[in-house]
Amino acid sequence: MSFLESMQQRYTTKKYNATKKIESQKIQELKEILHLSPSSINSQPWKFTFVSDNDKKQKLSKVSWLNTNKVLDSDTVVVFSRINNIDVFEKQIDQELPKGAVDYYKEFIKPQSEEQIKVWFDRQVYLALGVLLSACAEMGIDATPMEGIEPKNYDKILNQTDYSTLMAVAIGYRDKEDFNQPSKNPKSRRDINKVITTV
Repeated sequence: MSFLESMQQRYTTKKYNATKKIESQKIQELKEILHLSPSSINSQPWKFTFVSDNDKKQKLSKVSWLNTNKVLDSDTVVVFSRINNIDVFEKQIDQELPKGAVDYYKEFIKPQSEEQIKVWFDRQVYLALGVLLSACAEMGIDATPMEGIEPKNYDKILNQTDYSTLMAVAIGYRDKEDFNQPSKNPKSRRDINKVITTV
């Protein structure tokens, strides 16, 4: 199957088969793929938490609004967090990045407000979200990106202090009765010529 065909078949899963599990090798591959995600100046201001423990999933499900059943029935919930402590981030890049990258940060990002810097962090994390969703499509794994969660409560449950939850992705395999799968609810997108131009 080509990547185009994989993307044509992927969709936002609404109902999971709770009995069907993802092979451990595929979970490991997804971890390595996320690790390779691109970010501006290779800044990597993120953390990805794979939650498969039933007790933790139960707690997360209670602070996931309309996504409760997706959290409970999916195989794993991947929590996407951005670094919340700018001092920790700056020490990290000083130690790990080349001078040119650090200089870029100091000249163009650091002079901004704390809020703007964190928005820049957020954008990097969303790049990684796209990577995960694409990887899942290619690997035949169903996925549900979820902003409809309570980030601060996720942080408490995961004992996060230097990082803040932005969103989560439930991954697993669809229930055969899921109403949202393309065979039951065909994918809908705006006309390609309205969103893509060639100059």
